[in-house]
Amino acid sequence: MRAAELSEMAAFAAVARHKSFRKAGEERGVTASAISHAVLNLEDRIGIRLLNRTTRSVSLTEAGELLRSHLDPAFAEISSALDALNRFRDTPFGRVRINVANSIAPFVVGQIICPLLMKNPNLQLEIAATDRLVDIVEEGFDAGIRFGERVTDGMIAVRIKPRIRLVVVGSPAYFENRSKPQTPHDLKRHICIQNMFPSGARYPWDFEKDGQAITFHPTGPLSLDDHELMTSAALGGVALAYVWEGRVAPLIASGQLIQVLDEWCQPEEPLYLYYPSRRHMSAGFRTVIDAIRGD
Repeated sequence: MRAAELSEMAAFAAVARHKSFRKAGEERGVTASAISHAVLNLEDRIGIRLLNRTTRSVSLTEAGELLRSHLDPAFAEISSALDALNRFRDTPFGRVRINVANSIAPFVVGQIICPLLMKNPNLQLEIAATDRLVDIVEEGFDAGIRFGERVTDGMIAVRIKPRIRLVVVGSPAYFENRSKPQTPHDLKRHICIQNMFPSGARYPWDFEKDGQAITFHPTGPLSLDDHELMTSAALGGVALAYVWEGRVAPLIASGQLIQVLDEWCQPEEPLYLYYPSRRHMSAGFRTVIDAIRGD
């Protein structure tokens, strides 16, 4: 149905309620002549008279009564549907879908999402964790969370206050017959897991201390694209892993993993929450944004 046709029917419904073109115009915010013109167009289009008009009164024909009986509940349903949307504007409510890099998903879920849901029980959050580059608009996500260099151009990006740190760890078994590296250059004598994206591209281990930056490219026999798998490999004594600190902190505390080169492991570039538009945000989405960026 065209917008003009819907507007004509809304004009007729207003006249039917008020039995007056003037009052219908006041309700619709237009002139009485505009209302009359819209009703005439509707009658001409369907070929049926809907109103009987005199200089003093307006009444419905039998066809007009029938049409009004169908339009009144239909417009009431539309009005009710629009009123229901106020929940999304005024209170945190409804579903919000977020795509997040797999390696940092535990940080997002454990430190941000769980407390957020406890405060806002009417929210429904869907978190899809993958290191695959995702078009959040095409795949139906409200927002994504990535490191800055992987945020799609044209997106609104909000910096997240906490910064993710990657650290180097190995198991006690791995270090039984090996000395611990004292500088990143010592890693050349160690077996190190190659970190890779799902595309297969490798990314280096980056270090910095006292203004000196060192980039190390592992050449070990094992390449993994998942921090859980990297952690498992490190626990098994296979190699050293370069993983998210939050994931391995309990294992370091329990002695199952040993952290090395701590003073060289600087915070990564901050994470960003990104999304396509600021217009017409739901209250639920605004609440998620505020929680993730630390407001």
